[in-house]
Amino acid sequence: MKIWLGNKLPERTQGSAVTIGNFDGVHLGHRHILQRLKTEAKARQLFSVAMIFEPQPREFFATKSAQLSPFRLSPLRDKLRLFKQTQCVDAVWVQRFNHAFADLSPTQFIQDILLTQLNTQFLLVGDDFRFGKHRNGDFALLQQQNEFVTENTPSILVAGARASSTAVRESLAAGRLDLATQMLGHHYTLSGHVKHGAKLGRTFGCPTANVHLPHYRYALSGVFAVEVSGSFGRKRGVASLGLNPTVSQTLQTKLEVHLFDFSGSLYGQRIEVAFLHKLRDEQKFANLDELKQAIMHDINVARMWHTNEA
Repeated sequence: MKIWLGNKLPERTQGSAVTIGNFDGVHLGHRHILQRLKTEAKARQLFSVAMIFEPQPREFFATKSAQLSPFRLSPLRDKLRLFKQTQCVDAVWVQRFNHAFADLSPTQFIQDILLTQLNTQFLLVGDDFRFGKHRNGDFALLQQQNEFVTENTPSILVAGARASSTAVRESLAAGRLDLATQMLGHHYTLSGHVKHGAKLGRTFGCPTANVHLPHYRYALSGVFAVEVSGSFGRKRGVASLGLNPTVSQTLQTKLEVHLFDFSGSLYGQRIEVAFLHKLRDEQKFANLDELKQAIMHDINVARMWHTNEA
C-alpha cells in the first residue's frame, strides 16, 4: 500500500477508483466500503485510492473557532496501519486540510482533485457527502459529472445500530468496549513510542511504560485490562488512559501501561495497546499512598480478569 502525503500526488496515467472520508477508527462500515471499492477497482482495472484528511475537517474548524476539538479515535499512524490491514486499497492519500483546501469551490474540487490529480473514473462516497467551500458540493452534483461514475456507500448495521465513528466514540465514552469492538471489528488500539516519564510507578514496585500519544482528545478514559504488542511479542497488562489528575495538572492525555511478568526495557520501542476491558473510571486521589493502593488493586483485578478470560 502506497502512502501519499501532502497536497500533490505523483504523476500517474492509470485511472482511479476513489473513496473519500475521515475513516476515523476504520470500523466495519468503513471496511465494507473499502472492500466494495476494491471489488469495483478490480472489475474496472483501476487503481484504488482512499483519500483522507489531516487534520480532520471538524478538528480544523474547531481550532479555527477556538472550540474544543472532537474526540479522535485513530491518530494518523494507527489509521494507516488499519488501512494496510484491510488489504483493500492500493494507496491512501493523506490530504493536508488547510485554509487553501477548505476554500476550494465544489467545481475546483472536482476539476483539480478528482479529475486532474486522481484521474477518477469511479467514486464511492456517502449520499450525505459534502465538499468544497461552505460544503456547497453534494452527492447530486457529483452524479451529474460525465467523466466518472459516482455511487453511494452502504450503511452497515452492528447490534441493530449503524456502524459509525460517532457510535464507536459514544461506546468508548460509555465504557462499552464490547460494543465498540463489535463495531470496529477489532479491539480498540492505540500505539506510540515509550518515553521517559516521572517513573512514579517504579517507586511503587510496578514500573509503567509511558506511551507518547499525539495531542488529540480521546473518547476513552479510565483504567483497563489490556494486551500489549511490541518487539517482545504480546503481553497482558493494565493501563491508565487519561489526565492522571493526582500527579498532573496538564490537559494532555497520558497512556501508562504496566506489563505483567516483564522485566526488560521498553524505552524507545513502539508498542500497540489493545483495550480489552474497563476496570474503573479515572480518579483523583488525596495523596500518593491512596494512588499506590489503587494501582496495586487495579493490577490484581486486571490479572484476575485476564485469568478468567483465558
